Amino acid sequence: MTFDSVWTDLRDRCEEIESDSVLVTPSSERAFAIESSHDDRIIVAYVGDRRDRERPLWRNQFEVLYDWLESDSGELSIAELPAGVEPYVSVMSLSDQYTVDESEDTLRRSESSERRESPFLRPEWTVRTPPQRIYDDVVLLADTLQRHDLDDPDSLSSEALVDLYVLLSDVQRGADRLRKTVGDALLEYIGPDADLHGRFGTVHRTARKRRHLRDEKAVLSVLDEEGVPREWVWGIDPEKLDVVLAVTDIDEQDVYNVEEQVYVQKTSVEEAEKQSQLQGLKDRLAGLDTEEAEDLRDDIEELEERLDTVLAAG
Repeated sequence: MTFDSVWTDLRDRCEEIESDSVLVTPSSERAFAIESSHDDRIIVAYVGDRRDRERPLWRNQFEVLYDWLESDSGELSIAELPAGVEPYVSVMSLSDQYTVDESEDTLRRSESSERRESPFLRPEWTVRTPPQRIYDDVVLLADTLQRHDLDDPDSLSSEALVDLYVLLSDVQRGADRLRKTVGDALLEYIGPDADLHGRFGTVHRTARKRRHLRDEKAVLSVLDEEGVPREWVWGIDPEKLDVVLAVTDIDEQDVYNVEEQVYVQKTSVEEAEKQSQLQGLKDRLAGLDTEEAEDLRDDIEELEERLDTVLAAG
């Protein structure tokens, strides 16, 4: 097959990709969407990349890959791809003319004309970035808060309470992880014992020590050198005590003050249901006229403020 035919095939395959599907780069697994195709280029946009979103993949660069795959070598090592070549290989894998040998981690000419799906084609929902996941969960939580009166939780059904608990848990977990990432980045901007101000508040650089005992031999050696009696630091080892409890008739409450705390634990998340509900909200927003859409956005902002209050209290 000539390159002109391959190029036409690639453009056709790009047009066939569903709107809720994306490609990922082979090694770095960065997700990108096909925006459009032209005679000399295919336009892509990396998911979550807000800077210079649209990026061209040039026809002549695809031809270079084509020539290599048609040569005696006939394959590309995916693990050794430069970052700039990765999206080209992902798009090339859409063609039936090429196949990804996952056992060898290579892209090569296909020996079969059977149509197959690229391993780099994924549902967009599964490759969202952490900020996108938090944003989606916050939107779902805001919508749920709008439909239920959390000021009177006893009036809610058990199903509504479960949905609220799961969404609150997902938002909190995602926010905590992202806060750690943002905090690490902020350390480069804040000097020792200094403050940094933003529009919404102020942060302070703080140090906290965490101590862990060295091994027993090292500790006792230091104490012996200082003439400290070992008996002063001897105590009961809870781990060893648990072993004794397991092999004797001693009752746990005879050696421990036992306090039972009952709480709710999230055990599963219905991602498909979350995706369906979120898509419904997006479709609803897209169908509103400008004034209604603005009103809905105002409602969401108000609900986000309520969310901040709920999270701060919990």
